Amino acid sequence: MKNGMKSVRWSMQCLLVWIVWSFTCTAQAAGTVLVYGDSLSAAYGLARDQGWVSLLAERLAKEKIHYNVANASISGETSAGGATRIERTLSQHKPDIVVLALGANDGLRGLPIQQLKTNLTAIIKAAQSAKARVVLVGMQMPPNYGPQYTQAFANVFTELARQYKTALVPFLLAVIADKNQYFQSDNLHPTADAQPLILETVWKELAPMVRK
Repeated sequence: MKNGMKSVRWSMQCLLVWIVWSFTCTAQAAGTVLVYGDSLSAAYGLARDQGWVSLLAERLAKEKIHYNVANASISGETSAGGATRIERTLSQHKPDIVVLALGANDGLRGLPIQQLKTNLTAIIKAAQSAKARVVLVGMQMPPNYGPQYTQAFANVFTELARQYKTALVPFLLAVIADKNQYFQSDNLHPTADAQPLILETVWKELAPMVRK
């Protein structure tokens, strides 16, 4: 009887060690996706869990893809603000993938194109130096900014993606840009109904990276 009890205790101890070992390995295998954007990624005007970044975390969990999601997006952020805080943010989150979604506020303010390009370059280089892969998310400006500015603005993202060999989402709002029903009353920020569509736009480029 005593030998039987010892055998049971030994088996339980082995099982406990295996569970702890498995949990530790799983935790170590989990990477981090850092979303680094502005109000379009910060769920402006919505509950936080309605935003596309929160939906991304849900999708990864549902598909059993072991990545955490960190949202370091700030409403009103420009590329200059992003460049200023990127080193600190990378140090804090240590991401494997950075989804860089800045530039909309630069465009809306009509800031110089070269300034946008310089700042995004600094962020990309910092992320890559930290061994993170980058998904560059592009934006487009409405035609009232003039053809010269709008074209030069859009070109920044394609040029940087080519130069630094990043994944590229050409336009974050591509699926909803011409559909008023997907925007809040300010006509700038997407509604809750638009968030799954935005996620799908990003997911096309992000999915191959997290599934490797």
